[in-house]
Amino acid sequence: MNSITLLNSEQVNLALKRLARQLVENHDDFSETVVLGLQPRGISLANRLVSEIESIIGKQIQFGKIDITFHRDDFRRGDEPLKANPTEINFLLENKKVVLIDDVLYTGRSIRAALDAMLSYGRPTKVELCVLIDRRFSRHLPVQPDYVGRQVDSLKSEKVTVKWMETDGIDEVILFTSKPAHEIVIG
Repeated sequence: MNSITLLNSEQVNLALKRLARQLVENHDDFSETVVLGLQPRGISLANRLVSEIESIIGKQIQFGKIDITFHRDDFRRGDEPLKANPTEINFLLENKKVVLIDDVLYTGRSIRAALDAMLSYGRPTKVELCVLIDRRFSRHLPVQPDYVGRQVDSLKSEKVTVKWMETDGIDEVILFTSKPAHEIVIG
């Protein structure tokens, strides 16, 4: 398999700063908005975005972590049980705007599960989706992001991997493909 770097460390950092500024532009001081990172891979992106947003607005915002394991439609389909991660939400979502954050939007099934899981904490007035990578031609469900770091046109057989400094020692987004590098079109 060939690998192509979609975003290097500097580009990841620029995308994070741009996403944070877009969120602040649309949510002002976040007094009516909460941020939920999807466990496990959306948490690194959410942590970085929350830190960037807080440095821009000069105050802490409400931030939680949500696990979708038991809300997934493939929960009982595998041979081995899925491992759940802790949900950490110490506030109600009732009448709040919610920004869901995940690293890669692929089929939309994780987001559907997140919407189901989120309703245990109240009924928000609005839900938006923020992703670092949007694999836009791979949807199984009609889910579209409101905030996107980078769109990628990729085949089902290809894989997008996001690496984070905190967990992987580098900030980087890589596309793994069987295509030769000169045939890859990046959106």
